[in-house]
Amino acid sequence: MNFEYTEKSKALQQRVDEFMQKYIFPIEKEYAEFTENNLWQHYPGLEGLKDLAKEAGLWNLFLPEEYGAFSPGLTNLEYAPLAELMGRVLWSSQVFNCSAPDTGNMEVLAKYGSPEQQEKWLKPLMEGKIRSAFLMTEPGVASSDATNIETSIVRDGDEYVINGRKWWSTGAMNPSTKVYIVMGKTDPEAPRHVQQSMIIVPADAPGVKLIRPLQVFGAVESPEGHAEIELNNVRVPADNLLVGEGKGFQIAQGRLGPGRIHHCMRLIGAAQRALDLMCERVVTRETFGKKIAEYSSIRQDIARSRCEIEQARLLTLAAADKIDRFGIKVAKDLISMIKIVVPQMTCEVVDRAIQAHGGMGVCQDTPLALFWIYGRSVRIADGPDEVHMYQLGRNMIKEKMMK
Repeated sequence: MNFEYTEKSKALQQRVDEFMQKYIFPIEKEYAEFTENNLWQHYPGLEGLKDLAKEAGLWNLFLPEEYGAFSPGLTNLEYAPLAELMGRVLWSSQVFNCSAPDTGNMEVLAKYGSPEQQEKWLKPLMEGKIRSAFLMTEPGVASSDATNIETSIVRDGDEYVINGRKWWSTGAMNPSTKVYIVMGKTDPEAPRHVQQSMIIVPADAPGVKLIRPLQVFGAVESPEGHAEIELNNVRVPADNLLVGEGKGFQIAQGRLGPGRIHHCMRLIGAAQRALDLMCERVVTRETFGKKIAEYSSIRQDIARSRCEIEQARLLTLAAADKIDRFGIKVAKDLISMIKIVVPQMTCEVVDRAIQAHGGMGVCQDTPLALFWIYGRSVRIADGPDEVHMYQLGRNMIKEKMMK
């Protein structure tokens, strides 16, 4: 692949960076203080920031060019560095309407939704008027194997009836969340990978109950949050089913490929900022008569972090390029690699930065603690490390045996 960014991507990188320098970084601490003290409420200036991003033409940048009129015309490779820039501030991607889980849900609706579903749900999501959540993981089963999912989706005349309990439903606590995409089983007797289906469920549908918000290493991550949700005889029109019965796995695979590029590039952005903060910190502090930056161990940590970030970035860009040129199936091994490598790299780089900051590194005065939480939780989210290593190892063995 050509590792040079296109002129279009370079221009957008400059504009995104300038926007963040002007509007995002100056209010970062103010935003954090507000969300900490006002649970499940939006920062008052958020809508104004979104309006500025729209006016600047920095809106819905994530949808790949294959989505036609829904897309700004970027490839995954062109969008990747923009996601990295947004990753320097964990909440900033929502300002550009590029935040998970909405990005994945919008891709699902753009690719698999009917015209009626797109008009009712995709349009307001793309306009930033509502938010969404994706409900797959369940507390009662090991959801790393999606065939374990037990939530039932049963046809009853012109409706489907949904029963089950979900958790780690990211975004479900958000006061702007109006719609869920739910994965469940429509036919438990079918072959394992065609038992599942996805269906659209309004957040206010009768029978939907928010049980509790879930903390991540003690953080509630307001106002998005993660929720445990009960679905008790929830009825929705049959037309809310996506594509058709038994298509859940097919939809999930299409949803996860680009989404993992986004997550990994945002994580790389967090790691890069952690390294930048570390470099700034060590030149301003002294111990035992000399600058911390003068210690060999610190210089080695910085050098190692720089190498690891660059390696992870190039690997992720290679995955984005392969998706663009050959599709998700051909890129599946690279997608597994970045999911294994990038979150682990982020944890290690951020951990070094925390250590260099001392007590300041574990408190709210820097974003480092939240960066570490993000990296560590993604090692479980969207498939745990072990699943990706199992599949990657299996694929490599199969490939060698076929030669």
